[in-house]
Amino acid sequence: QVQLVESGGGLVQAGDSLRLSCAASERTFRSYAMGWFRQAPGKEREFVAAISWNDDSTYYADSVKGRFTISRDNTKNTVYLQMNGLNLEDTAAYYCAAGPSYLDSRLETWYHWGQGTQVTISS
Repeated sequence: QVQLVESGGGLVQAGDSLRLSCAASERTFRSYAMGWFRQAPGKEREFVAAISWNDDSTYYADSVKGRFTISRDNTKNTVYLQMNGLNLEDTAAYYCAAGPSYLDSRLETWYHWGQGTQVTISS
């Protein structure tokens, strides 16, 4: 089973940038699509972005399109989420996940999940 460990979260001000990383335990990582999801307090977990297994295609939620960029390095078994222009609504715990299709934003279709990293935006 693929184990995923997120890092890079923290407390930043509105307008700042952060880069999240998610390291996978196995080389089989490269056969999965990878995604980022987030969950704000009192809200359901929601899709943020995803990338195909070969780094060829990406898919974003409308709320982050143009501000966030997902990428992956299969030689390092790592997926990244570059977040620019952060605002208060981006405050959430961010989770990475491994799954079958980068185009599927439904939570139940993603196989493996990390424990999450907290991102907090202050005004």
